[in-house]
Amino acid sequence: MYSEKVMDHFKNPRNVGEIENPDGVGEVGNPVCGDIMKIFLKIENNIITDAKFKTFGCGAAIASSSMATELVRGKTLEEAWEVSNKAVAEALEGLPPIKMHCSVLAEEGIHKAINDYRKKHGLELWVEKNPHAHDHSEDPTSDH
Repeated sequence: MYSEKVMDHFKNPRNVGEIENPDGVGEVGNPVCGDIMKIFLKIENNIITDAKFKTFGCGAAIASSSMATELVRGKTLEEAWEVSNKAVAEALEGLPPIKMHCSVLAEEGIHKAINDYRKKHGLELWVEKNPHAHDHSEDPTSDH
């Protein structure tokens, strides 16, 4: 059911844990499946120098968190914002359709962590481009 890459990132997840005094934190969850992800970012001169995660969920959720943190390390905030759930799934050599929401959560977690950093620095928050985004609870412009 899962690719070797998914199994590898599930059994040997990269970047597990918390960053002390993170510059940005993004927490997302899917109440339907019970997955909860927390992404921590360290940012210096607009570059993500470190990324870690803590995820409570299935193998696909853990693998997606692991791969997402790998994909954004060393990138500028703009580049990291462009890392889509599709990019996460492709880097994992595919996810079963029923587990694609895990890669969506990873993308949303990265976006929330970046916006947390931007909020702390008085910068304008970036808006989700993802049509699958489902958590607009903190977005005052949302009419959900």
